Amino acid sequence: MSRFGPGICGRGRATSLVARRYDNGVPLSPEEFYRNALRDADVDRRMSLSRMTGWEIFPFEPEGLRVVPLAAPVLPEPARYGEGSLSCRNCSAGDSGVIWSNDRWRLTVFDQPSGAPLVVMLTPHDHYDLVDLPDDLASELGMLIVHVARAIESLSHVARAHVSRWGDGGAHLHVFFFARPEGFIQLRGTCLAIWDDLLAAVPRNVRDGDAREVAVTLAKSFGGRFEAPTRDE
Repeated sequence: MSRFGPGICGRGRATSLVARRYDNGVPLSPEEFYRNALRDADVDRRMSLSRMTGWEIFPFEPEGLRVVPLAAPVLPEPARYGEGSLSCRNCSAGDSGVIWSNDRWRLTVFDQPSGAPLVVMLTPHDHYDLVDLPDDLASELGMLIVHVARAIESLSHVARAHVSRWGDGGAHLHVFFFARPEGFIQLRGTCLAIWDDLLAAVPRNVRDGDAREVAVTLAKSFGGRFEAPTRDE
């Protein structure tokens, strides 16, 4: 059976249609991508403000804003933490900030609260990036994301759990969960991570109470252990 569905391999016309559909030419090299991007830039390599600045959730007023110049690509890219000679921050963190764990995963809070009611990070104990996860851990990650999101959204004052993975700073998989507070529709969408840096930090005891409730809920639904976070002095 073809990966595209039953009967595709046995039908030459259908196969050729699939091939033509994905025949989109040679991908742009980093240098070509850079030159293409600069087509809409000014002489200082600055882009025009995007339509995002007109969104009601955009946290800045467009007047006076300008885009930083687009830098040329850096090749090869610098190593991330946990690559080459750089030590892995996640591996060396130990139990600092852990609020829930099982034999293969841990959920942590950061040392300092931030603007969102709660921000937690899910990481595997062993040193894997997302694309390196064995299939059993990958399957478990999918279930854990759902269970952590459910636990966060079970908080009465939280409307949504935002889930993000970037991975450009560290080679050890780390998935972020941002709790979006109930009623604050201005904090919807992709800008919540920016708002998290702009808003005054929530009181630590309030943040820690939410973290404990999430950890207890997660332990009940998924198993594992909940614990009070330890902090490096």
